[in-house]
Amino acid sequence: MTLIKSISGIRGTIGGKPGDGLSPIDVVRFSSAYGMWLKQRCGKQQPKVVVGRDARISGEMVKNLVIGSLQGLGIDVMHLGLATTPTTELAVVHHQADGGIILTASHNPKQWNALKLLNEKGEFLSAADGEMILSIAENELFEFAEVDNLGKITEDSNFLQKHVDDVLALELVDVEAIRKAGFKVAVDCVNSVGGLAIPAMLRALGVSDILELYCEPNGQFPHNPEPLPEHLKDISELIKKEKADVGFVVDPDVDRLAIISEDGAMFGEEYTLVAVADYVLSKTSGNTVSNLSSSRALRDVTAKHGGTYYAAAVGEVNVVEKMREVNAVIGGEGNGGVIYPASHNGRDALVGVALFLTHLAKSGLKCSEMRKQYPAYFMSKNKIELTPDIDVDGILVKIKELYTSEKVTDIDGVKIDFSDSWVHLRKSNTEPIIRIYSEAPTEKEAADLAEDMIRVIRTLF
Repeated sequence: MTLIKSISGIRGTIGGKPGDGLSPIDVVRFSSAYGMWLKQRCGKQQPKVVVGRDARISGEMVKNLVIGSLQGLGIDVMHLGLATTPTTELAVVHHQADGGIILTASHNPKQWNALKLLNEKGEFLSAADGEMILSIAENELFEFAEVDNLGKITEDSNFLQKHVDDVLALELVDVEAIRKAGFKVAVDCVNSVGGLAIPAMLRALGVSDILELYCEPNGQFPHNPEPLPEHLKDISELIKKEKADVGFVVDPDVDRLAIISEDGAMFGEEYTLVAVADYVLSKTSGNTVSNLSSSRALRDVTAKHGGTYYAAAVGEVNVVEKMREVNAVIGGEGNGGVIYPASHNGRDALVGVALFLTHLAKSGLKCSEMRKQYPAYFMSKNKIELTPDIDVDGILVKIKELYTSEKVTDIDGVKIDFSDSWVHLRKSNTEPIIRIYSEAPTEKEAADLAEDMIRVIRTLF
């Protein structure tokens, strides 16, 4: 069993002893810690929290525990029912709530669940806030309400429509262009809340020919829910068989978007943000941001449109903070996460679908033809396992010293930028591992770069 306590939330496998997995006791403990932190933050005795969840089998149980804990603290709860992560983020702002909790383990398999914690802006918490919640939980600094002051529960099970309407109202979303294009679209929603959200979004955009694959939100994931090429053979075959124009795949909480071309080939999760940014920048001049482990292609596309690209530390909260700092018009992460501030500061696959289809419709190109317009980069992801006694931080310092002649960024591990490639080394927060991400113009060059770096690391211990 696994329980991961981090500043971004609490994630674990369902079952086991308290502290080993995400047991009911752990759910209550960390929900209560969040509630105590929230009351201190907003200074209200009876704040309001929005709660939404994906379709995991454990979702109903976890939801009851979370809502009961918050209610016991005297916190009012607005319950959305089945809702995507971006839907919940928007609902926090719409309902003028003081915070939000999303019950989802994102791309993890069905035995996992998690509490993702939001502030009053519908954004993930800062590192300092996360540390404070962990401290409250560790020391059990809880004070529950008297019976006359228990929180109240209300429901808004129709907020998805508000989310869809907000996307349709975005200036750069052209419903008429999409309708005229007459796209046939296939979707794989891994039997979670995307099965409710993505077809609804497509119908609102004027797409009438939708091939729905795994769209029943029952939590029985038909394949590994992370939208990677090796997990998407079914939709790839469906696209080719039914001659669809494009395929969209989302993870269980619908903040990541993968695209598949009409020939069944992967558009490339790294290129979801690249394509959407290309369209946005063609209409709105400005800057972009992605994390250090995302493709260099975004930098190239940004430069083409006269903007400046900035890199942030890995983690959505870090990307959002950097976007706000440099006034970026679009940003996100290379895992298919599109963050469009004109909508809200969170990864949103519904926004990604709408902007990408507008781009595709206006371009007049096939999906595969559009993909060929972008710089060709290939990424390799590796790791090197170390013994617990090895000083990982010391190794990263030595690596930085070895490559002083190159451009080195150390805001999150060590990233070394070469003329036509890069390698990024990150220390795991939970185990003695260095993760190694590399990118180059060919698969072989990316793999070779990673292997070279692994050899260098091994000489340092």
